[in-house]
Amino acid sequence: MEDRYTPILTEEERAARRAQRAAARQEKLRARRRKRLLTLVPVLALCLIAGILSAWPHSAAAPQLGKARPPVTAPAAEGSPAPYSAQETAATVALDASFSSPYAVLIDLEDGTILAEKEARTVIAPASMTKILTLLTAVEHLSDLDATFTITREITDYCYVNECSVVGLEVGETVTIRELLYGTILSSGADAALGLAYHISGSQEAFVALMNEKLEALGLSDTAHFTNCVGLYEEGHGCSVYDMAMILKAALDDPLCREILSAHTYETAPTPQHPDGQVLSNWFLRKIEDHVPEDFQVIAAKTGFVDQSGNCAASYGEDASGQGYLCVTAGASGSWPCIYDHLALYETYCL
Repeated sequence: MEDRYTPILTEEERAARRAQRAAARQEKLRARRRKRLLTLVPVLALCLIAGILSAWPHSAAAPQLGKARPPVTAPAAEGSPAPYSAQETAATVALDASFSSPYAVLIDLEDGTILAEKEARTVIAPASMTKILTLLTAVEHLSDLDATFTITREITDYCYVNECSVVGLEVGETVTIRELLYGTILSSGADAALGLAYHISGSQEAFVALMNEKLEALGLSDTAHFTNCVGLYEEGHGCSVYDMAMILKAALDDPLCREILSAHTYETAPTPQHPDGQVLSNWFLRKIEDHVPEDFQVIAAKTGFVDQSGNCAASYGEDASGQGYLCVTAGASGSWPCIYDHLALYETYCL
């Protein structure tokens, strides 16, 4: 397929959109300040009353000495969003049939709003986007990245039988945990992901239980549930593109996960099985960087593919001001159409 991308907006149209978005951001900022002020008013009133009462002469009914009073805390703002959530607004665009991927979501991280979506809450097969959660779960349970793991026949057989994408690690090959982390994302290596699972939990099943615990902690377990750590299509293994955007957001909040998801390439150390080491590569990042406008960059990404999900990807981009956006699509007819859909969403709604 031709790998050229033709921008869909002129420079004048993009400038107009930037001005509109800047004005919208200022209005949202003012609205947040007003809401924060209204939230603080009851607290300030309570503090004032407490100060008056503390100055009042003590009676026989005063609290006993040495018995701590419960602290006065600010009430939670009604309707405040959870840390890993995003909301539709009146301005959220419902993408139509002209947008090729059947599932998509684009999120503004500054205010947690959904800019555009298409079947964003429908449960799909996430394919190897699953490995974003594999990475996040692994990093949260690791203490020594220089520890080593030796690849087993069980791992290579699993990858062979299920036709998984792999780093190419061989039976008996000993590599560091750090290399397994990079191999899980850059090469989308099921052998690396399984190595992490066995190293941390002793089995894939036990590790997947940790992944589902993480989904529950993120508030996604109503629609997201995983049965494997590599992204194979299985009954009961699924989430929405919205769920995957929140998983990516959580991963980006971890410095090591962010570093790995943002790496274009990574060189592994030599082993007897690979005397020159291996160069691992994030195909999506290397391809999309040639097409994004100069005032935008796609910083992190993870792709996926199984027959049931089509080509899918989760990415994170920033504009020239550092404003961040999450983009997840699924169901594209090929790897380039998937990339083009991310480009179209970023260019249309973020610039």
